Formats: sequence, structure tokens, C-alpha cells
Amino acid sequence: MESNAFLEYLDTAQIALYGFWAFFAGLIWYLHREDKREGYPLDTHRVDRHGNPETVEGLPGVPCPKTFKLADGSSIQVPDPSRADRRPIAARQLGWDDRYGADVGAPLEPTGNPMTDGVGPAAYAERANQPERMIDGSAMIVPLRLAAGWSVESRDPDPRGMTVCGLDGCAAGTVSELWVDRAEPQIRYLEVDLADGRKVMLPSGFVRYDAGNRKVKVASITGAQFAGVPGIASNEQITKLEEDRICAYYASGHLYATPSRSESLI
Repeated sequence: MESNAFLEYLDTAQIALYGFWAFFAGLIWYLHREDKREGYPLDTHRVDRHGNPETVEGLPGVPCPKTFKLADGSSIQVPDPSRADRRPIAARQLGWDDRYGADVGAPLEPTGNPMTDGVGPAAYAERANQPERMIDGSAMIVPLRLAAGWSVESRDPDPRGMTVCGLDGCAAGTVSELWVDRAEPQIRYLEVDLADGRKVMLPSGFVRYDAGNRKVKVASITGAQFAGVPGIASNEQITKLEEDRICAYYASGHLYATPSRSESLI
């Protein structure tokens, strides 16, 4: 009786090893495919031979839509082509030529107001225009006056009443209220009363306190540029979209607040 030469050299350890390899390859394929539920297919500036914009999916391709149930009882389906970000880009590539276009990877140059047009460091995602919520459904980030039992630690400086100054040293307004994150015990925003009567939000990550001189210093924008900070619709809560727009505005100032910041160091 003839024996199978292949089976003679096959044992349980080999079967387990090959099975692991197959499982691991399948896992990588599955996870990489799930990665593409949002953000794909990628848009490019290229067009196909029919004149249609080319998109890039890569391998594996975009998965079939899946519905996710959210904590508030609502649901969302991804991928969802109707939620694709189609905002026009207020910038053009450097070296652009109307006949030949520009090199792939050429940097973008803003064509409008770079601090509000969502370009470069001012870019932001169009998140849901509703607030982050606690497990009970209430707003997570609220003014201190609405956060029962919350107060400023006595050993820390209380920013309320301090003067807010921009990178040029000019006063922009006065801190009138603090907004706290009830999920994490910390100040998220300072509410600033401007000279023109508007109230704007100042993210706590962009400030440096000068308690001795009762000042809040901001290095990202000038005093006059506080007038351009995107506003919020409610005085009791801030939405995720509003948060992103506000933070993007301050972040953009590190590159666009003054002409010298967008120039080379040499």
C-alpha cells in the first residue's frame, strides 16, 4: 500500500500554524476593509477618459453599508455617500497652470480668508451640529453656572474678570464665564465679552494665565481677530460642529494670524 508523501510530513503543529496564518491574513483583510467605512473613496484632482473625477478605493474596496445604533436611540449608516464632504476648497495648488494643472503633492495656497475657510490648520470636520452628551443625555460641556456643585479650585487662578490679550498685546475683552467638561473635571472654554457686545468662546488649551496682572494671554491670534471667532447658537451648550470651527480658527492663527507667520524662517 502506497503512502502519501505529503501526509507523512504533515503534523498537528503544522496544521495549527497554517490555520493561524490563514486566520491572521483574514483578520488583516477584514480590519483594513472596516477602516474604509468613512473617508473613502478618496477624491483626486484627476479625471478619467470620460471626464469624470477619479476616486481611489484601494484594496480591499469600500465595504457594504452597515447600520450602527447610537446611545440616544438614533442610528447611522456607513458608508453613506450622501454624507460626503463636498465643501469647495478655498485654495489652489502652488504652481498651478490652467493647461497642465499642478504637480501631485504641491502645497495649497488659500484664496480667501484662510482663518475661516477651512484650509490647512483651519481645516475642520463637519461633525454633527449637536452637543457631546453625558450618559443621561444632558450636554457634557456647559457654563459653570449650570454645573451644580462645580467651582474653581481655590489654589488655582479664577479667570473670570481677567482681561484677554492677543499676540500683539492688545486687549480683546474680558472673561465673563467658564465652560466646564462634566465628564472630566476641567475647564474647556473661557467665555469672552468683546467690546462690541459679542460673546466668543476661547479654548482653554490656547491660553496662558498671568494671574499677577489679571490677564489671559493668547499667542495664536491678535486682539482684533477675536471679532472673527465663530459664534455659538446657544448660551447653554456648544455643539460638536461649533467646537471644531472655533478650535480651527484659533489653530489657524499660528500660521495665518500675521503675514510673517506664513513666510519661511530663512
